[in-house]
Amino acid sequence: MAHITFVEADGRSVTVDVADGWSLMQGATNQGVDGILGACGGACCCATCHCYVDPARLGDLAPPDDIELDMLQNTAAERRPNSRLACQITASPALDGLVVTLPDTQE
Repeated sequence: MAHITFVEADGRSVTVDVADGWSLMQGATNQGVDGILGACGGACCCATCHCYVDPARLGDLAPPDDIELDMLQNTAAERRPNSRLACQITASPALDGLVVTLPDTQE
């Protein structure tokens, strides 16, 4: 299990426990975090779970694959070097304490 902190667009921080093997999108939507829609249910085909990963922790994540990189071209908010799709980040003990910031819009 990993404790993941989501910083919502209004600046409010919400820390949730995400079970190992679950995506950050699943953890956020199941626990009512505002700012992650996950419209496609985690199929990596909508970009409504766009988030900004703490740059200091990017190396703790598996790199994005080509499909995720393609979907990141469709984000509603500004794409940054630390942009990722939360549906493509799998929780594990190595991610405990990760902080992700949510953009002001997903659509």
